[in-house]
Amino acid sequence: MKLALIRRQFSATGGAELYVQRLLGALTAAGHETHLYAEKWQGQAAGVQFHSVKVEGSRAERPLHFAEAVNAALQHEKFDCVFSLERTLNQDVYRAGDGLHRVWLQRRRQFAPWWKRPLVGLGAFHRNMLALEAQTFDPANTGRIIVNSEMVRGEIAQHFPDFPQERVHMIRNGVDVRRFKSASRSAARKRFGLEDNDFVLVFVGSGWERKGLPWLLKFMAGCSDDPHLKLLVVTRDRMRGKISPNVILTGPLNDVEAAYAAGDVLTFLPIYEPCSNVVSEALATGIPVITTSFNGASELIDSGINGHVLHDPGDLATLGMCINHWRAHGGAGPVKTRLPLDLELNVTLTLQVLEVAAKSD
Repeated sequence: MKLALIRRQFSATGGAELYVQRLLGALTAAGHETHLYAEKWQGQAAGVQFHSVKVEGSRAERPLHFAEAVNAALQHEKFDCVFSLERTLNQDVYRAGDGLHRVWLQRRRQFAPWWKRPLVGLGAFHRNMLALEAQTFDPANTGRIIVNSEMVRGEIAQHFPDFPQERVHMIRNGVDVRRFKSASRSAARKRFGLEDNDFVLVFVGSGWERKGLPWLLKFMAGCSDDPHLKLLVVTRDRMRGKISPNVILTGPLNDVEAAYAAGDVLTFLPIYEPCSNVVSEALATGIPVITTSFNGASELIDSGINGHVLHDPGDLATLGMCINHWRAHGGAGPVKTRLPLDLELNVTLTLQVLEVAAKSD
């Protein structure tokens, strides 16, 4: 097949980027002619033809301008299948890895202070994103959709009921399981200055508001009299306000597997996540996960077996009870997860959808 992949910003690091790298490698290894359309490119992908899509404009205009520019660029070549990982104007397959922008705005209003709620979603950027999203989910513009959670599948059914459900394919995220089993726990705890009897919560992610870090910091501030409860925060975000001494800030890490190895529980409380990779990464390491029902990856969690799911990310009392559960069950060994976590299965299933889409044309 001759395939076109669309990814506006591409680099060789990050969860979505790792997925694209693996997919590109699998496509070229299988003998497919693969083209990547992107505004920016970092890193290398052997055998892939890169097409630079130049766009101008403000933050509000650039997503729409990119969609228009890539649509124009695609007219110059004939492809068996066009696979977009962005909200674009015309594609055979769209991967809704970012979920729905309109649902994200709903969650922001739900959890914003009362005085801020009327302001959420105002502005040209959000208007453009909502309009572009509506075009992407128009069945006349998109042949098939890949979602990474049943949560997102349900959101599409609710907000875009005209899109045929039989053309929506659920393929969960995958991770490099071997990588997250490779780090040494003792070396990682020593590196971050942790004692053997410390019980360590881990937070990994950037996006202060969306991923629930303020609630975790508030919880830790209330636990300052517990000398052996620590929170390890891996983020590139700039911290706001006073940080409790039981919080350890690592900054961004290239070897994030070390943070999971040092930890006892991943605590990740987003207000909206289509399916966060950090949950799969923690489970691959073997540590339990406490997350929220607003995270599609919560579908990987069996309560009390490999974690807990909160229905309110601000419910710190229930968060404390869940943490105490895992402190009481510490040392029981790696938790078990009933659903597969490996990235190779994700790539295999994605290839199958692309092949079906190519044959449909």
